Amino acid sequence: MSNIAVPVELADAPISLAEQAYRDIRDRLIMLDIRPGEPINDGQLALELGIGRTPVREALKRLETDHLVVSYPRRGTFATIVDITELADVSEIRRILEPLAARKAAQSASDQNRRELAELARDIEGLGERNVDKRGLMAFDLNVHRLIYKAAGNPHLEDTLIRLDNLATRIWCLVLDKVPSVAGHVDEHVALLDAIVEGRADEAADLALGHISSFEQTIRAVL
Repeated sequence: MSNIAVPVELADAPISLAEQAYRDIRDRLIMLDIRPGEPINDGQLALELGIGRTPVREALKRLETDHLVVSYPRRGTFATIVDITELADVSEIRRILEPLAARKAAQSASDQNRRELAELARDIEGLGERNVDKRGLMAFDLNVHRLIYKAAGNPHLEDTLIRLDNLATRIWCLVLDKVPSVAGHVDEHVALLDAIVEGRADEAADLALGHISSFEQTIRAVL
């Protein structure tokens, strides 16, 4: 695995151009490659992605429902502003759903899911030996959550949590330079991943809750 982890969805079966555009633009918005409030030029994005404008426009419509972009008549489409006040609302829901996903993953993950989770845990353990910057660490964080949601086996839960995690990650990336240690936040995932792989459902749920609470406390401490 490279320094900047590839979002797990990209390893799935072949996808449509609209889905490809959606995932690519979404992750640019999450990681703030497209800055909050920045105008979005669908023609430029289509050129960068090597696809037509139609799939890009379809992707932008979906991203508007994800609260990642906003469109104004006669003005165009813009990346949404990162609203720090949303942290409490997002965290309130995640404190309920993240432990549920971790528990379900520990109970019902497939053998393939468990292998992927175990491999990611070992990869994270080795991060200290590599020069991974904060941005790269955040990509690992995204991968951990997306793999857990996938392993939980409930597509509705997965979809909801991905959207919430995306919003939380934008907040995290906004204050990334003020956070003293992202590595410690990412390292917390090792115990969680191991608990899921080994089927320790109660422990996995508790660790997931602790991780979300730690995230919120860290963000509030730097604001």
